[in-house]
Amino acid sequence: MHNSPTDMAETIDRLRPTVCRAVVIGGSAGGIDELIVILSKLPENFQPPVLVAQHLHPSDNGAFSRHLETKTQLPVIEPSDKTVITPNRIYTAPANYHMLVEEGGSIALSIDPRVRWSRPSIDVLFKSAARAWAGGLTAIILSGTNDDGAQGVCTVRKAGGHTIAQAPSSAGSPFMPRAAIDTGMVDVVLPTEAIARHLIESGIK
Repeated sequence: MHNSPTDMAETIDRLRPTVCRAVVIGGSAGGIDELIVILSKLPENFQPPVLVAQHLHPSDNGAFSRHLETKTQLPVIEPSDKTVITPNRIYTAPANYHMLVEEGGSIALSIDPRVRWSRPSIDVLFKSAARAWAGGLTAIILSGTNDDGAQGVCTVRKAGGHTIAQAPSSAGSPFMPRAAIDTGMVDVVLPTEAIARHLIESGIK
């Protein structure tokens, strides 16, 4: 089923969260380029913290975070265990670590076994963030080659959060957003640049 531009605009308006307290983004193959499109468009007064779980090569050693910092106006932090989450920041899961949100508002890093063949795992981040922020959370699934994140999207949606998937037709690897969409728990499907606009409208106070 294909929506007209008018139908899409009405859908986005209806589903936009009234308060966005935090954003979580997950991606795998092809996801870095899409992530940069989104983060590069966020203005310096974008307040909700953004937490990113991107499947990385085990030898990354902080290069991903440093690269993102050159593409966005917001500070980019590769956190340590117990780093306190503050507004107006981007946090990237380190290679080989799961990144979780603790209820007190800090980050926990874990070397527990891989989930959906991945560490960091998108599902792990999304599920923990849903417990922390519930209906104030926006979760985004980008390009990727497996179904990591699909279960996390379900958890976010059941907690009252807002869920977005990149349009598979715009993804270098459409399997990951398609798997999320197939759960029936994705609120809206958008091309990447529209995702950025959507965040800006809900995330600037």
